[in-house]
Amino acid sequence: MRKQPADIPLILSRLPLFQELHAEQISAIAVGVRERALARGEMLFQKGDAARGFFVVLNGQIKLAFPSAQGNEKVVEILGPRQSFGEAVMFMDRPYPVFAEALLDSSLLFIDRAVVFDLLAIDTSFARKLLAGLSQRLHGLVQDVESYSSRSSAQRVIGHLLQHCAEDADKQANIEVVLPTSKQVIASRLNLTPETLSRVFHDLSERGLIRVNGKNITILDLELLRQFDI
Repeated sequence: MRKQPADIPLILSRLPLFQELHAEQISAIAVGVRERALARGEMLFQKGDAARGFFVVLNGQIKLAFPSAQGNEKVVEILGPRQSFGEAVMFMDRPYPVFAEALLDSSLLFIDRAVVFDLLAIDTSFARKLLAGLSQRLHGLVQDVESYSSRSSAQRVIGHLLQHCAEDADKQANIEVVLPTSKQVIASRLNLTPETLSRVFHDLSERGLIRVNGKNITILDLELLRQFDI
């Protein structure tokens, strides 16, 4: 069966960065968009590559990380469907400070910076709305840094689990959470060592708050887990 093309204007209109734009502005941006497919483990770009635009994840999962000379890496972000990345670097006209790798088979949209810059030059309302979208992203990043600097290891892990609970989780006795990627990647994302992540999972299991089976986590008492502080 032939794959149906993505509804690019609709996808763009739902992005936080573009949700304040009107239909004509979205259509102007859509002209400079193309689709890109990546296999699991494939690199989208390396640290130091030129930023010629930014990306939107349609499906799959993308990891942004800093490489290190020792062979380790620091995961900055794990991105899923309808999330975008690379906007700030595009506007700064600097190379990417991280690398991007597909954790799963993924498809993305690439938005050429030339189309965005052309629209910025002729439409002041677009510039204001784009700034509002970038400000929201910056606010989220500040909250992220604050969380890692002020919260304990257990609180970070619990927060990550709660983010993956369904909206109606309060109505369920046992809540099933499937970790979106490997525990090593999650540990790096939470600024923890894999050993610390395993210890936190063990402690929470010993207290009867969760049950761990590989990537499958069962939350046994959601309310107590929310109140847990260590």
